[in-house]
Formats: sequence, C-alpha cells, structure tokens
Amino acid sequence: MNKQTYEKINETIYTEKMDNGLHVFLLLKQEMSKTYGLFSTNYGSIDQTFEPIGKDELVTVPEGVAHFLEHKLFEKEDRDVFADFGRQGASPNAYTSFTKTAYLFSATNNIEKNVETLIDFVQAPYFSEESVEKEKGIIAQEIKMYDDQPDWQSFMGTIKAMFKSHPVNIDIAGTVESIHSITKDDLYTCYNTFYHPENMTLFIAGNFEPESMMDLIRSNQQAKAFKKMDTIKREFPDEPTEVAMKENKITMPVSIPKCTIGIKESASEMAKEDFLKRDLLQSMVLDYYFSKGGQFYQDLYHSSLIDDSFHYETNLEKNFGYTLIGSNTEQPDQFVNKVKEMLLSTNTASLSDEEFGRMKKKKIGQFLRAMNSLEFISNKYIHYNTMDIDFFEVIPAIQKLTLQEVNQFIQGWIKEDRIAVCKIMAG
Repeated sequence: MNKQTYEKINETIYTEKMDNGLHVFLLLKQEMSKTYGLFSTNYGSIDQTFEPIGKDELVTVPEGVAHFLEHKLFEKEDRDVFADFGRQGASPNAYTSFTKTAYLFSATNNIEKNVETLIDFVQAPYFSEESVEKEKGIIAQEIKMYDDQPDWQSFMGTIKAMFKSHPVNIDIAGTVESIHSITKDDLYTCYNTFYHPENMTLFIAGNFEPESMMDLIRSNQQAKAFKKMDTIKREFPDEPTEVAMKENKITMPVSIPKCTIGIKESASEMAKEDFLKRDLLQSMVLDYYFSKGGQFYQDLYHSSLIDDSFHYETNLEKNFGYTLIGSNTEQPDQFVNKVKEMLLSTNTASLSDEEFGRMKKKKIGQFLRAMNSLEFISNKYIHYNTMDIDFFEVIPAIQKLTLQEVNQFIQGWIKEDRIAVCKIMAG
C-alpha cells in the first residue's frame, strides 16, 4: 500500500493496485462523520462497439446496455441489494454516464460491511431471461418519463445537434425500441468485458482505518478468480469538427420557450497534459464570461433575455467535449443572436494579467470549497484518474497556467461552424 501526503492541501491518500488489476484509493477524512464509497467502471453509454474479452472481432450492442446493466446488477436471484444496504444503515445509489458506470453508498457506521457489500454485488452478476424481460418494461417507463422533461430534451437535443456520428448523441438509457432488443447474452458480454477489475476503480473517502480497510479489500479480491485481461479495444466513428446541424427545434408543452447554445469543444483524443490544460481553461473562461459577475451575463440579464433558469456547463472527456449555455427565454431568437455575437467577439478578446489572476484565484477557491464534499472528491478523482491525471495536482496545474495560454485559448475558442442551437418551443 502506497501512502501519499499533499501537505499544501492537507490531504493523504492510500493507493494499491490489486493482483487482479483493481485500482484502490483510500482517502482518510477523519473530520467527517460519514464515509462515501464509489466503485466505478470505465464503461459508459458510448461504448457500443468493441471487441468482447476473449474474442478478436468487433461487436455492436444495442443502445442503452450500460444503463440496463446498472439496473440489473442490484437484482440478485434471491434478493434486492438495496435492502442489504438498508439493513446496514447505508444509502446506496448508482449512475451511468456517457463514459462510466458507478455504484456507490454513503454511511456513518458498518463501513467495512458496506464496502464488502458494494464490491460483492457488483462482482456477482445474475441475469435471467425472465428478469431481463421484466426490466425492459421498467426502463421503457423511465425513457418515456425523460421524453416528457423539457430540461432533458433540451440537453440531448443540443448534443444531437452538435454530434453527427459519435455515440454521445444517443440517449444514455437508449430508446424504447433498442432496450427491447437487449438480451441476457448482451448483458453478460458487456459485463465480462468492461467489469473486469483491471478496468475498474474503487474509491473510499471518509473516517475509517486505512490499513484494515485495504486488508479487507485485498482479502476480498484474493478470494475471487478473474481471467487476465488484455487492453479493451473500443471503436468510435470519425466525427467532423463542425456541428451536425445549426439548429434543432423541438415542440413540447412548455409555458416559456427553452433555448440552449452548444459549443462543440472536441472530437478527438488528447494527451493528458493537453487534456488537463484544456479542461481547466474551458471551465475558467466559461465562468469568466457567464457567471453572475461576468460581463456577458450582465448584458443578457439587463436585456431581459434570461431569467433565474440561466445555466452553463462544460464537459471534456477523452474523445469528445462540449459546452452548453441555456435559459428559459421569451425571446429565443434574440437570445441566440446575442450569445452568438458575444461568443464570436472572444476571437479578438485579450485578458489582462490582473483579470487572469482573479480567474485563477476563483478557480482554486472553488476547488478548495468543493473538497469539503466526499462525493465531489471521489467522482472527480476517478474522472481524472481515467486520463492518468492526479486530481490533487490540479491546483498546481491551475497555478502554472500562463496569460499567454489563456489568451491563445480564448482567441481560438469559438468558430461559427462549431456552434449549435436547440430550441424547445411551445406547441
């Protein structure tokens, strides 16, 4: 077990790679009353075309398998795992994103027992033809529920407008049609390929004794047999740099139109140093312009083009990235025109040393505040670890950013052919 202390931020993390390849990270937070456990696999909804473990030919599975698997792992032949956690005083959950699937719990007692339960249920799949058929109806209802949610339709509508071929443009849960074609064999194929310990990370953060916790995890894994895993081969279609469509208009029963502007940030893989730099600059520049103290936000607000629903987010993954800026607005066309005009004006923008210094201080402050959250640290650590980046080195990376780097980024950030719009209109 390796121990690393980051004195400047007063954090200590214990790490070990198990013999079967599982990466384990233990973050000691003795001041916390609760402990948070996160067991994550580097497998999400975009991983549809791949070589199954032990095979040498690509297969393409139905849309929505990763999310379907997440549902099914909680159900065993003789019980529901949610009830196990409940009896042990823990609150369990799970989620599937475009790039990962994660299973988690938070608890204030029975920590080691809950960690064992977390590991064991994820590593013991049980799928029957009958239970798979039953789940299809449950997930179909979930998909139909999201079909009626304007916020989700606005999000996915913008993603679909930006990306032409990349499977990020497919709803994480799939479609009602695609999930009805999922078989028990599809689930086992994906499980056996992507749920190998080599492709997974276990992160435990909270108040516990790290040596005994690592001993428990080590013993748990040594008692199980896994075949050696080769590198997983995944395939993604070529994606153009420009957006798939300039505008995507969706009609729904909404009282106020909803509008989102999407910036297609990336469609190719980057080296880890370039990834981290772009990830930080993307979020810092977006926050500079669109936070409530930002100049663009003030223009929009004083023009009555946005309300309290105004939001922005940016996301950078290994082989895709996007930024979204949206709001409910009574004047969607004017909102779009104003935001586009603002974004394109950045091509000739230039920050001062003082402005960039404030941006860096704000970003570091946001990070330090967020590190009071076990959930934030655990999820962010795993996100960066997938790119072989140490989450606790992010603050030094922010400090190293230069004025020249941020100005180069801003001036090359926006191109009109990488901007897409989604409008949710009343109808």
